[in-house]
Amino acid sequence: MARNFRSRFWRLSKWSAGLFIVLFAFRLLYGYTSSDSSSRNDLSENFFGSIDNLRKNYASEKIMMKGDVQAASNMASNQKFEKTASIKSKTSEFDQDENLIKAKTKSYNAIIQYEQNLGQKGNRQIHLLIGVNPAKFDDFYLDLQKIGTLKDIEITKVDKTNEYRQLNAKKISIEKMLQSLTELKSKGGEISEFISLNDKILEVEEQLQGLGVELGNFNTENEFCTVRFSMYEGATEKSISFIHRAKVALEWTIKYYALIVITSLLLSLTIFILLLIADKLKIISTLNNKLNE
Repeated sequence: MARNFRSRFWRLSKWSAGLFIVLFAFRLLYGYTSSDSSSRNDLSENFFGSIDNLRKNYASEKIMMKGDVQAASNMASNQKFEKTASIKSKTSEFDQDENLIKAKTKSYNAIIQYEQNLGQKGNRQIHLLIGVNPAKFDDFYLDLQKIGTLKDIEITKVDKTNEYRQLNAKKISIEKMLQSLTELKSKGGEISEFISLNDKILEVEEQLQGLGVELGNFNTENEFCTVRFSMYEGATEKSISFIHRAKVALEWTIKYYALIVITSLLLSLTIFILLLIADKLKIISTLNNKLNE
């Protein structure tokens, strides 16, 4: 009997220790994942996504077709694309880092095309849309990541070649329409027809001007890549040591392990008492007899 009791005691001890270790490991792992997700979500808002009519920057590069050299030179064309880098940073030296951003922008001959400052001292934000020469884009992008504490980065590249070709085709079509309308105007006619024709010519000219503005963004002298830089003011985050994480995990484990043990004991005691009452009232034997009948 003593041996039986001893083996049961060791088995129960092993299960109890295993449960304690599992709870501790779970809480320790949760401490790492929860702190990582909270730091990511801190600056999750996309400031530029809620703003319309931002300047669009386009760049181009030569595409050479494989095969015969002469044929390839004839088939060479410009690929138009939009390349955007988004950087989010946090700093405790807001004024100093703001000046540093603008100094770096100047040193790379980049252009600040949009600037928005928000908040009061201690909780300020600055959002910059910067156009930079495609050849300097990578260096500039990497350099800006060193400002403050980097929180989020993203680069997207969207091909705009078809859009550029469609705009050119539309321009040619509108120019032909304008030429035809101008020729009709020279033939004369009734005043009402002349006024209506003149209004139509003005409408077509406005379309042509708007199209010219869109195509102007694709011109070689306007070729830029875009960097969207958002910087938030805040205290520098301190890394949490493993000892502190282990201490918090241990405290949590002891608390909830004790709750599990107490709940299990109370549940077992309740079941035991109910069984005793049932036995005293001979409920179980009565049920057995009825089942046997």
